[in-house]
Amino acid sequence: MGNYGFVKEWIEIADTDFAAANHMATTMYPVPYAIVCFHCQQTAEKYIKGFLAFNDVEPPKIHDLIPLINLCEPFNPKFSTLKEKCVSLTEYGVEPRYPMENHIELGEMNRALLYTKEIISFIRKDVPEMFKEEING
Repeated sequence: MGNYGFVKEWIEIADTDFAAANHMATTMYPVPYAIVCFHCQQTAEKYIKGFLAFNDVEPPKIHDLIPLINLCEPFNPKFSTLKEKCVSLTEYGVEPRYPMENHIELGEMNRALLYTKEIISFIRKDVPEMFKEEING
């Protein structure tokens, strides 16, 4: 347990995705809502995959967050509390990259940002040992 180098890579990439999402949401005009939501989904996916790597589980190459959460639950049953947020974020993993009928609006983007922050916060608070390397330098 605790392949910190690999876990650290997942988290660094995830944090970069979330920084990009926040940057676009606050500085671009017009705001690319769909791309912000895509980066939110990517952030959540990478945090969850980082947790799996921390627990010596090879993260599957999928973008659906629910099966990923299901893989996390044996290690920490509290992950089930994230399912509703993950259902909402999963759709942004593929859809925003293609033309679609339903365009994403400001409220959806704000919800995606909020849910992503909550997922990050949950993992950082509930699994602090995963970030041991970060704390110790």
